[in-house]
Amino acid sequence: MATEGGGKEMNEIKTQFTTREGLYKLLPHSEYSRPNRVPFNSQGSNPVRVSFVNLNDQSGNGDRLCFNVGRELYFYIYKGVRKAADLSKPIDKRIYKGTQPTCHDFNHLTATAESVSLLVGFSAGQVQLIDPIKKETSKLFNEERLIDKSRVTCVKWVPGSESLFLVAHSSGAMYLYNVEHTCGTAAPHYQLLKQGDSFAVHTCKSKSTRNPLLKWTVGEGALNEFAFSPDGKFLACVSQDGFLRVFGFDSVELHGSMKSYFGGLLCVCWSPDGKYLVTGGEDDLVTVWSFVDCRVIARGHGHKSWVSVVAFDPYTTSVEESDPMEFSGSDEDFQDLLHFGRDRANSTQSRLSKRNSTESRPVSVTYRFGSVGQDTQLCLWDLTEDILFPHQPLSRARTHTNVMNATSPPAGSTGNSVTTPGNSAPPPLPRSNSLPHSTVSSAGSKSNVADGAIASGVSKFATLSLHDRKDRHHEKDHKRNHSMGHISSKSSDKLNLVTKTKTDPAKTLGTPLCPRMEDVPLLEPLICKKIAHERLTVLIFLEDCIVTACQEGFICTWGRPGKVVSFNP
Repeated sequence: MATEGGGKEMNEIKTQFTTREGLYKLLPHSEYSRPNRVPFNSQGSNPVRVSFVNLNDQSGNGDRLCFNVGRELYFYIYKGVRKAADLSKPIDKRIYKGTQPTCHDFNHLTATAESVSLLVGFSAGQVQLIDPIKKETSKLFNEERLIDKSRVTCVKWVPGSESLFLVAHSSGAMYLYNVEHTCGTAAPHYQLLKQGDSFAVHTCKSKSTRNPLLKWTVGEGALNEFAFSPDGKFLACVSQDGFLRVFGFDSVELHGSMKSYFGGLLCVCWSPDGKYLVTGGEDDLVTVWSFVDCRVIARGHGHKSWVSVVAFDPYTTSVEESDPMEFSGSDEDFQDLLHFGRDRANSTQSRLSKRNSTESRPVSVTYRFGSVGQDTQLCLWDLTEDILFPHQPLSRARTHTNVMNATSPPAGSTGNSVTTPGNSAPPPLPRSNSLPHSTVSSAGSKSNVADGAIASGVSKFATLSLHDRKDRHHEKDHKRNHSMGHISSKSSDKLNLVTKTKTDPAKTLGTPLCPRMEDVPLLEPLICKKIAHERLTVLIFLEDCIVTACQEGFICTWGRPGKVVSFNP
């Protein structure tokens, strides 16, 4: 894979990278951290997390940033790509004793320039409601730890609610709270409301309404993260038992589930239109799951260690009418092709609905998502038409419908080209390398749209067998004992040296819950760059930048192509 001397180059921290839409650049002046800028000694501490809120003020500078580092919590004005960060003036700073903040979430519905509601979860199980603008601490929930003594893993306001919020713990339980209600002075008593496959929901029995309103018990082991669907109607949970479970939030019904290849699942996110979910975890993979079909539609391999955060990029997720032409132009021209804008949710959904219309012109869909991991790498991925709508078994050579992919490969991928059978010149490394796929799509899709799109595709699509992929990746070092290199190794003598005892003994392997590696397409990352010295814990896509953070406590801003302005510190 790497030439001699390439090892040092691969270990360098990257400060920029290129994708089809242009150059992303790290902005050193926009770095946020503790005021002294000293790297935090992260041994044994909880992950650094970042929360954003826009106060909707008229100044145009309404973005606010909250992050935790060790025992400390900071609240700053976030100036993004516009101005340099001023770390000497945090709006609010708190230092906690005996417990550490683990996660936090702003209520976007109630935020104003004068007041903002911030929930903070802690390692000892409590949840605090604070207002960093008024510098008030209004309430403390689970103060005596009578509800749950374990670490808070995730806290979020219920979408569309000014008072309801949901809290997950490492005990595997979730609790629904109302800020208007108090917690009891004794441990709560529960009454079963609903029970299903590996979950149960209880109501709190008391004479007067008290917190928690509901207790969810989900799976086995810690509940690592949950995420509400864009419409707020569904709740996705990922647990240490390796399962993704998606519930109807109000109906408390299990909609569907999926099992990791092995190990726990650590993170989950929804596509902007709510049709797909992506998970990441201890199998080093990102897994794409269809909400409609309740099945795994792709896995992505790029990380060399646990995947800690996955997130969709709603500003680069695009739906384009695909003309049979090559595209060549400036970054500004690309901006016209790409779908950016604050009103992205409604616009993206309306454009996605066109994909299933009967218009004669073919429509091309690309979802962009990203992932960061303990390997200190950022990966970006494109989920494209051939993966989303496999109307026929994938052939060894096939055209691709996304006009964006007709451009040159990202920097760093030169020399990694593959030869497609039937073509004399080797094409660039394909954006998504998929294995032979025999699954047909759901009956609801319009096959004539896809067939037309395939006929007028503009860029070459190539597939690699698992054997080919292993040969190219077997030299990659892995930070732990488990590696993608020896998953389902049928060939390659070098890989067969690895002991076979690492295979997942669970009965789910080979079932729809957890398909075998050769049964679903395997995605290649668009880019995979080392961007930090310590494990990465944050990935957030904003309109003009991408925000990442590592365990040393540095929050980095990456300016999007064409969005960086000259600084006025």
